Amino acid sequence: MKGAGRLLATIGLGLAVVLLGAAPAGAATKVSISDVASAGQDLTGVLTFRSEQVVQVDNDSLKATVDGEDRPASVSSSTSIKRTAMLVIDTSGSMGAEGMTTVREATRTYLAEAPDDVRVGVATFADTAGVDLAPTTDRAKAQRVVDGLASRGDTSLYAGVTAAAKVLGASGDRSMVLLSDGADTISTAKAADRKRATQALRTQGIRVDVVRFKTDDPDASTALRGFARAGGGSVIAAADAQAVGAAFKTSARALRSQAKFLITTPQQLTGSHLLRLEGTTGGTPFVVEQTVDLGGGGGAVQATGAVVDGQSGTDAVTPIGAASLLASPWPWLGAMAVAAAVFLMSAALFVPRVQTRRELRVAGIEGYVLPSVVTRADNRRSATPFSQRLVDAGERQMEGRRSTPRTMQLIARADLPLRAGEWFVLCALAVIVGVMLGLVLVPGPWLLGAVLGLVIGISLPQLVLRFLASRRAKAFERVLPQSLILVATTLKSGFGLPQALAAVAQDSPAPVDKEFSRALAETRIGTDIADALERVAERMGSDAMHMAIMAIRIQRDVGGNLAETIETTARTLRDREILERQVAALSAEGRLSAQILIALPICLFFYMLLVNYDYVSLLWTTTLGILMSVGAIVMLIIGVFWMRRVIRIEV
Repeated sequence: MKGAGRLLATIGLGLAVVLLGAAPAGAATKVSISDVASAGQDLTGVLTFRSEQVVQVDNDSLKATVDGEDRPASVSSSTSIKRTAMLVIDTSGSMGAEGMTTVREATRTYLAEAPDDVRVGVATFADTAGVDLAPTTDRAKAQRVVDGLASRGDTSLYAGVTAAAKVLGASGDRSMVLLSDGADTISTAKAADRKRATQALRTQGIRVDVVRFKTDDPDASTALRGFARAGGGSVIAAADAQAVGAAFKTSARALRSQAKFLITTPQQLTGSHLLRLEGTTGGTPFVVEQTVDLGGGGGAVQATGAVVDGQSGTDAVTPIGAASLLASPWPWLGAMAVAAAVFLMSAALFVPRVQTRRELRVAGIEGYVLPSVVTRADNRRSATPFSQRLVDAGERQMEGRRSTPRTMQLIARADLPLRAGEWFVLCALAVIVGVMLGLVLVPGPWLLGAVLGLVIGISLPQLVLRFLASRRAKAFERVLPQSLILVATTLKSGFGLPQALAAVAQDSPAPVDKEFSRALAETRIGTDIADALERVAERMGSDAMHMAIMAIRIQRDVGGNLAETIETTARTLRDREILERQVAALSAEGRLSAQILIALPICLFFYMLLVNYDYVSLLWTTTLGILMSVGAIVMLIIGVFWMRRVIRIEV
């Protein structure tokens, strides 16, 4: 019997612990913190309780910890709080007469339940959005405004939320009751407008209770949940007038269950801090934890929890100081910097510059041996001192680098009229433009936009240069066999090799004509023909040209018919090109699949940045998300190299 009694006592004690331990967690989902500010050693804020009955915090029961350290705390009644509320109502045509009747009755319930000191305003959104009534304590006036509303037009949800947030201001306890039955159908930049509205709610610390009226639209649900999470509010799905009235009544009753708390800290707090409050209301314990961002010198709360359809949810916390940075004039500074960078690029690259003595001598030689070829020097006249200094600085930076010869070879292969210094200036300006455009255009934290802009600014010029060089080299390879046939035909007609090269320079299509013209110009100032053609092969990276030069050198050493040798070489190159095209056609599906698999996650990432930033931001705001991002990038890089090896076929 003693053993049985001891067992029953143990079970009873365990149940008591479970029940007592569960009570605070259950209560925590119904408590939120708002309007947190720091002034000197005083940290103040507002506790809001959502319950069926009006509750008050028991005196002397409040305990507070800031970043895990106990701090003295006290609580006072809600009468000392300046409180403002906005009713933001959807008046689009989809609401209909029945929906507007429901809104009128729900508003009447809200105004009757809300405390007398709460100033209530009305904002509506349909084809256009705006504030119909500024916050006032005149309940009859507010009801008259709502009674006069009619449904028509489309839905400008984001503009309505933004307008209401602007009227609520940035001081006191601010709340909003938002009723909507669908997604925004007016905005042309939905992602940007939704982000702007959400950011306004978050930075101003506005608590939003959302009533989702007769809608399961995924776009509407995503936007409405984001608004609720931004300020620690709730989302309630209402399918009839009774549910809407209950939702409005709950939101108004929460205003009667508010208390102002005061926490004493050793010094004024700034930045992000973890705030934990616990106490009792009518003997029932509650616990609430939220991370608050006080900015650089006190500010509004950044909510970390919300009640969503009766369940607790979480919201990504804005990094320390990021809210103030996002609210700063970065876009304007970025736009000015982009304009300045474009001006510098124009000054450095598009203003003609002064020719050096060496360029004048080369221009004279080219004009003598190639009167029909337009040279780079023909297009260079005078330069501004500023652009010349930029180019000279670029020359000094490029001098001695191991990558400079390779870069200049690609520039020559692409036939771009750029010197090493000009290329350096172009790359530097591309980095500046990329970073500034990233700050202006990429949603989310400014650091993300800056990093993406930096990566694009560094890689884009190199990618473009390689693309232009590769395209011109492929064109050279494609035209070379028929050009060699022209050389062989000219040799069979009794002309020598220099005359045959001149015929190619005159009659062949680009880019063979210009490259052979350069080789011919070198032979006229004393360079051996084979050496001049070898430079063409190296400049264009052409294996086919190397084969042709090898045939010419062998014929010179051992003798034989040069015309037949070149003709055989041209025929071999043509057959090789045909085989390469067949292989390219057979492997086209694999190459296309590889390109799609590589581009799909990247494109999907940027698409999700625009349409659902809150969802994708978890990849860099949480530890698990960061690990997943690093793993995905590593696997993507491995996949790129693996697929390149699989689809590359040597011919």
